[in-house]
Amino acid sequence: MSRKMLIDGEATGPGNEEQYDFDLFVIGAGSGGVRASRTSAGYGAKVAICELPFHPISSEVIGGVGGTCVIRGCVPKKILVYGAYFRGEFEDAKNFGWELNDDIGFNWKKLLNNKTQEITRLNGIYKRMLNNAGVTLLEGEGKLVDPHTVELTHPDGSKKQYKAKHILIATGSRAQLVNIPGKELAITSDEALSLEDIPKRAVIFGGGYIAVEFASIWRGMGATVDLFYRKDLPLRGFDGEMRAVVARNLEGRGIRLHPGTNLSELTKTEDGIRVLTDKGEVLTADVVLFATGRSPNTRRLNLDAVGVETDRAGAIKVDEYSRTNIPSIWAVGDVTNRMNLTPVALMEGTCFSKTVFGDQPTKPDYKDVPCAVFSIPPLSVVGLSEEQAVEQGKNDLLVFTSTFNPMKNTISGRQEKTVMKLVVDSETDQVLGASMCGPDAPEIMQGIAVALKCGATKAQLDSTVGIHPSAAEEFVTMRTLTRRVSAAGGKPKTNL
Repeated sequence: MSRKMLIDGEATGPGNEEQYDFDLFVIGAGSGGVRASRTSAGYGAKVAICELPFHPISSEVIGGVGGTCVIRGCVPKKILVYGAYFRGEFEDAKNFGWELNDDIGFNWKKLLNNKTQEITRLNGIYKRMLNNAGVTLLEGEGKLVDPHTVELTHPDGSKKQYKAKHILIATGSRAQLVNIPGKELAITSDEALSLEDIPKRAVIFGGGYIAVEFASIWRGMGATVDLFYRKDLPLRGFDGEMRAVVARNLEGRGIRLHPGTNLSELTKTEDGIRVLTDKGEVLTADVVLFATGRSPNTRRLNLDAVGVETDRAGAIKVDEYSRTNIPSIWAVGDVTNRMNLTPVALMEGTCFSKTVFGDQPTKPDYKDVPCAVFSIPPLSVVGLSEEQAVEQGKNDLLVFTSTFNPMKNTISGRQEKTVMKLVVDSETDQVLGASMCGPDAPEIMQGIAVALKCGATKAQLDSTVGIHPSAAEEFVTMRTLTRRVSAAGGKPKTNL
């Protein structure tokens, strides 16, 4: 049932009334869309949200409440990372007195089933959260008709239009296949999370966090893994010193690295998939994973017809408050291609609600956003890398590093060091960035992120009492300067 609404914050007068079905209509029920819906409803807005039918593997007509993170991203990936970790744990356990049979079995289908049960459970929880918040959930594909109208195509093909004062687009992004001959033989991370059988031979193309994480997952489950990427090190955009640490750890776990290498062609053979590289190398794999980036889900939204501006990659252009060039249409999350992290989409959704319905204009704050790469062991960072600090800073930098054997490894015998790093402004003593690669890095870095958000100085870290014995205490005991980097043309280097 429609109701009379305010127009531009002013009460409508006789003959100047606009009928809307909802105050807010959200297209896409992933992390950003669900958060924006619930918080907007909490401010008293009448809200509807639409999402495609549920399935673990997405397509243009399949999705699910919870979105990429819950169904085919962070959550199922972390479950598989946990599963893969046990391989190393079993090896390490022997020197702690555990007498284990060398022939330890692994049941992939059991893990796959448990993973699918968990994402199905979470899908149901997200639906209940929307219902409890008073949000109307509609199943189907939404597209724009005009600045205030969404057309919803239901799974049975029927269509219905809804009018809303504000429309929020939160359709996320999708993994892409590299355009080379035989690309149809490759898979993306969607399929990788739901394979019927675990591969014995895996080839991964890409150097980002998804590529690195799946390399760790499959190697941990016993597969031989070859990782190809275009740069000299994986994880472009992260601190160079820490990238080198991750590469060393990947090799230490038995993953074969192929830096500076592209894949040229895939061919189906009786023995598997024949992989040809631009260097003339030939491999045979059971699975080839393309993890070379994602594209915003905007193609079917009818944006051009309404006049919503996008960039060359198809991402929706928004201002500092997540508003598009059409005043009634907004966008949050990966579809805007700003900072593509689930917690960032949550922040953007919350800021949108405060701005539009809470009478609290709020810009998302992208400074000192922590993140993690769930390789084995994981990497986690917050603030500026050394390279970014050199580029942006006016003062010299003080770089502190700590490299040590985790206490567990001194007994297990595993040759894998933990590395920590702090980048400090020499004049203000403010900590500009922190990095860690080692067990529990994401858990530790969350606390460091709070400190950086509060403007912590190196002196304040030094005055903090450590928790002993722990790896985390190293962040407050790094007293010896590793190097000083000049602001005048200084070039980051590594002492590790």
